[in-house]
Amino acid sequence: MEFTEKLSRRILRSHVREAENGMTLLDYLASHFPRFDESGWLQQIQGKKVTVNGKTVPPSMELKQHDCVAFYPDESKEPEAKLFYTVVYEDEDLLVIDKPGNLCVHPTGPFFRHTLWYLVGSKYGEIHFINRLDRETSGLLVAARNIKTAAKMDNRFFSMHKEYLALVFGIFPGEIHARGWLTADNTSVVPKKKRFYQGDNPPPGSERVDTELKYEATFAPNFSLVRAIPHTGRQHQIRATLFSLGFPLVGDKLYGQDERIFLKIRDRTVSPEDLKLLRMDRQALHSALLTFTHPFSGKTIHCESQCHFSLLQN
Repeated sequence: MEFTEKLSRRILRSHVREAENGMTLLDYLASHFPRFDESGWLQQIQGKKVTVNGKTVPPSMELKQHDCVAFYPDESKEPEAKLFYTVVYEDEDLLVIDKPGNLCVHPTGPFFRHTLWYLVGSKYGEIHFINRLDRETSGLLVAARNIKTAAKMDNRFFSMHKEYLALVFGIFPGEIHARGWLTADNTSVVPKKKRFYQGDNPPPGSERVDTELKYEATFAPNFSLVRAIPHTGRQHQIRATLFSLGFPLVGDKLYGQDERIFLKIRDRTVSPEDLKLLRMDRQALHSALLTFTHPFSGKTIHCESQCHFSLLQN
């Protein structure tokens, strides 16, 4: 498929696994994807919005392992996002991009055209992000401009030096080298929430993490700017570590001072008073510095980004 076709409309794909061999198309869709119930998926198939290996087929078709099932959802209005970015380094192989907060990197959920992938792809063609940032996290990330470079960078990803700036509640005490484990937070009502654990005998399923945390400045009364240097690359590593150490991230709905705000936003019951507690309209985490070796020239690429956190008024 040409990349221009990928940009033209959203296409959701999945591949049939060995255990699903012999399932009918309708059963496969209804059992795997809660977007619609069985009758809803039947309408989508009959409306020719589902294909198998590029062809429209009846709902009773039996699938085979490795079949590609594609769904072409109707266009819908996307939520607002900050639709801009800056390229801070560019050559024929790589881009280093500085993105704002409140912009998804990849298409996800209701976001398709309101993503960095779409914005950059519309100008540069198909790209492959080497590292990624949460939607609310701003700052630098690297994209390969071709498959060859992406393959080279994949092998070098963990040697990339990254530094983040985080605005936290509380006065941070100088420096903390947080070596330990990231594990499920069983005290939380949010299943995906994690916590930082130090000590022997970590719970089963824990992931080793290593983060240097350095005090940078007092941003305002009772707020600290902290530089975070991760030596491992785990999801939620910086946010969960700061939270567990007693310095929750400003603006963080999940790892902030009150995780119930995360649930209220999900359930659309959040109030203006709840949002004021966050003190920012997004999580105050910024990818401020990247240094890595160019995969072909061997040149050291060093990029920095300024961040400007702005606290909400009381």
